[in-house]
Amino acid sequence: MTCDRRNFLRGDWQRDASTEIASILVQARPERLAEAERAITTLPGTEVFSRDARGKLVVVIEAPDVGTVGATLNTIASLPSVLSATLVFHATDAA
Repeated sequence: MTCDRRNFLRGDWQRDASTEIASILVQARPERLAEAERAITTLPGTEVFSRDARGKLVVVIEAPDVGTVGATLNTIASLPSVLSATLVFHATDAA
C-alpha cells in the first residue's frame, strides 16, 4: 500500500484489508542451507527469521490471503534443497 504524506499525518496509513501471517519451520540439507535460504528470500512476502547450521530455518510469510500462504509453503517445500516445510503458526492481522 502506498500512502502520501498528508494521509500518513492524518493517520490514514493503516491497512485497508487483513494480512495473513504464518511461521514455518524448514529443514534443509545442511550442506545446501545457504542455497535454500537464498531461494526462500526471493519469494514475495518471505523473511528468514532464524537459521541453524544443522539445516533449520524459521521463515515468516506475510500474504494478503490464506491461499497465498499455502502456495508459498508448497513452493518452499518443493525446493530441491528443502527436506520439509511445516506450518508452525498462522494468524490473521485484521485491519
